[in-house]
Amino acid sequence: MSDFDFDLFVIGAGSGGVRASRMASSYGAKVAIAEESRVGGTCVIRGCVPKKLLVYASHFHEDFADAAGYGWSLSEAHFDWKTLIANKDREIDRLNGIYKKLLAGSNVELIEERAELIDRHTVSVGGKKITAKNILIAVGGWPQKPDVPGIEHAITSNEAFHLPELPHRVVVVGGGYIAVEFAGIFNGLGAKVTQLYRGEQILRGFDDDLRHFLADELRKKGIDLRVNSDVASIEKTSAGYRVTLEDGSAIEADCVLYATGRRPKTDGLGLEAAGVELGRDGAIKVDAYSKTSVDNIYAIGDCTNRVNLTPVAIKEGMAYADTVFGKKPWPMDHTTIASAVFSQPPLGTVGLTEAEARRQYGAVDIYKANFKPLKHTLSGRDERTLMKLVVDRASQIVLGAHMVGLDAAEIIQAIAIAVKMRATKAQFDQTVAVHPTAAEEFVTMRVPEPDPAA
Repeated sequence: MSDFDFDLFVIGAGSGGVRASRMASSYGAKVAIAEESRVGGTCVIRGCVPKKLLVYASHFHEDFADAAGYGWSLSEAHFDWKTLIANKDREIDRLNGIYKKLLAGSNVELIEERAELIDRHTVSVGGKKITAKNILIAVGGWPQKPDVPGIEHAITSNEAFHLPELPHRVVVVGGGYIAVEFAGIFNGLGAKVTQLYRGEQILRGFDDDLRHFLADELRKKGIDLRVNSDVASIEKTSAGYRVTLEDGSAIEADCVLYATGRRPKTDGLGLEAAGVELGRDGAIKVDAYSKTSVDNIYAIGDCTNRVNLTPVAIKEGMAYADTVFGKKPWPMDHTTIASAVFSQPPLGTVGLTEAEARRQYGAVDIYKANFKPLKHTLSGRDERTLMKLVVDRASQIVLGAHMVGLDAAEIIQAIAIAVKMRATKAQFDQTVAVHPTAAEEFVTMRVPEPDPAA
């Protein structure tokens, strides 16, 4: 008989926590999981899934316009925000229910209360003390807003999914993928969008060619993208909000959305009391196996601030369960992880950027393709696609693959397998193209770019 109530207690029922708890239970562990909000976490409830649904919705205005070039004649379209949000909410409710059924089917006890650590083996849940031999923290992250006068008038991505009406004038503050995606959503649904970013170019950390290319495409679609620009204050007015910039200019808006970063949601969890060390911005310090400074407490997902992506948290959860309960230890590999930005057009990337590759490998070969997609030869839309390969000159191993254009996210998933396997440029070249597709450009690029001038 165990001295503890559970073999494993998980705090946070997002994608990572749910996967870890189910896997641990499959190894025979007695598992409980606590969630103070809804089961599914950021991705399912207030992130990737509802955002992607809104991205789909925002595409239709261009699809209707493009149809004319293909012989379709459509009557005037009408968009209803309330219908979209209601349908989105219904789908999120369905997914929340599925996650609950998955936990129940895996014999994981779900406790829908906030949990806080009392010590290394004890948590307080709804006023009740529960003990566990092992504890896993999977509480994710939370949007942050800077200390700007009037910031209380601004919303974050959390609230954007529940606006009662579609705002007609939107200011999006931020240059990361969340800001870029919401700028595209509101623009596609008919709002006048101004996007402000204090840096020199959006999507810091992505390949520079893609950053500049996408910025041009966003502006062509009507987004007023302003870099080297930041907010000084926000003021409520009779007609909405006045956003005053640091240069003294002002923008009138109905909605101000801040997407300027997220922070691990670790405040008030009692981590310090249990001896768990925290790093910068409240991130939980962990080793390669997700173990914290306390040997029976682990942490996965965005609260560790390693690679903040849902599939990464899921894989970290699997690694945790295999290591601690399956006796098959393995560390999560955080290198060469593919990702996508559901901008318009979308962006997909895997591996090293050109700048990273030059720093690490020195001489590299760069291949690029820049073209108008076949679809737009008849639609007449001024939208282009950029594809890029980064290759180590000495070994000819493909170090990175990057794309902005239609279906980029779908294409990069398959390319990521080859990059992860350290395929060479010759092996890409030996692969027969699927024609006519955009994806074929990844296996038909033959002439490298000239080396940059010294």
